[in-house]
Amino acid sequence: MAEWLADQRPDVCCLQETKCTDDDFPFEVFEEVGYQVAHHGLNHWNGVAILSRVGLRKVRRGFHGAQIKPFDEARSISAECGGVRVWSIYAPNGRALDDPHYLFKLVWFERLRGDLINAKAAKGPTVVVGDFNVAPSDLDIYDPRRWKNRTHASAPERAAIEALLTLGFFDLAREWDGENRSYTWWNYRSKLDEDRGLRIDLALGSEPILQRLKGVSVDRMARRAERPSDHAPLIVELG
Repeated sequence: MAEWLADQRPDVCCLQETKCTDDDFPFEVFEEVGYQVAHHGLNHWNGVAILSRVGLRKVRRGFHGAQIKPFDEARSISAECGGVRVWSIYAPNGRALDDPHYLFKLVWFERLRGDLINAKAAKGPTVVVGDFNVAPSDLDIYDPRRWKNRTHASAPERAAIEALLTLGFFDLAREWDGENRSYTWWNYRSKLDEDRGLRIDLALGSEPILQRLKGVSVDRMARRAERPSDHAPLIVELG
């Protein structure tokens, strides 16, 4: 990851599923390549972080208010970076439609929506990025028939994403690419040149961010690294 950062030099980088506590997170690795770091990790599950070369202020970890189980998991962190409020989120997986974790996922999205409303996030320059674990439409799935009646593609999950957009946010990749297919996740068994993927990593931007949008891309080459993630970096360029 540090090599990718040193090569790409993004102003801000958001990480999800760091799988470590704050005490175990390798802050110095990223600080050595020029980044300020904010991390939210409570155990060996979940974990989110924001790395910034353009300032890191007003960090907030978790949802606003009392962090009551199970919503106290380390799945959300936000900070002001170079005049933009950045949220790094890692949504619950949901597991299966008949699993209690699926209902937890839907309620978690409602909690996220409430946080964005309380922060009046859509009124200013804001981006909400990360692993949403939802493919917003059939365009975002290599074979929609295989994912019918499964998590990541169910109607309630997609409605949860739409509810975020109705606050005044835009799906930046879809705004940029139109109806072109572009994926961010592949099964570990999939080859890099296969288009058997899902678009479940999203960047939602407010109107001020949309007006600054200069490009959105997926760095699929990052998955050529040794022991790569099953996700590829989603890159948003602003003017």
